[in-house]
Amino acid sequence: MRLFVALSISARIREELAVLLNELRREDPGPRWVNPANLHVTLKFIGHVSDEKLSRVNDALCKVIPPSELAIDFRGLGLFPNDRHPAVVWAGVQGPPGLPELAGRIDESLIPCGIPRETRPFSPHLTLARLKETRLNEALRARILTSKDRSFGEQLASEFHLMESKLKPTGAEYTTLRSFQFARN
Repeated sequence: MRLFVALSISARIREELAVLLNELRREDPGPRWVNPANLHVTLKFIGHVSDEKLSRVNDALCKVIPPSELAIDFRGLGLFPNDRHPAVVWAGVQGPPGLPELAGRIDESLIPCGIPRETRPFSPHLTLARLKETRLNEALRARILTSKDRSFGEQLASEFHLMESKLKPTGAEYTTLRSFQFARN
């Protein structure tokens, strides 16, 4: 099974982003736009894991000491890896220092399970689209540039989730396998 660890987003923020996705899709239907129901903040991509290894992953995540609730601000748009050769359209995720700390704790907890440590720095975001070509439609580029500071809302995150991703011709299908509560204040 193909696994990752993520934070979910609230229905209100999901609705704001669905409006944005419709606007962007009208500018350029070419990219593979993400279904708003699939939006999440990835804390750790695990990859393919055997059924036997799943219990070890669960046990490792149970030992992660999460922070208290995290206030997260969803704001702005951008392109990975850069504006000149874009491959991904993203919405920004800004949080307190506890957010990258949580991602780091999750990353460290999974090393004994044979899951490699992340090689890139944690960069929280919501993937909105994957581009087939690294050339952007100029109308889409303009929309992204004028939305660099657009706010989609704030939320408190109080749990993280172990998720399964099934890749299908119609797009990815995500299932929550287990949720892990944050510490209460």
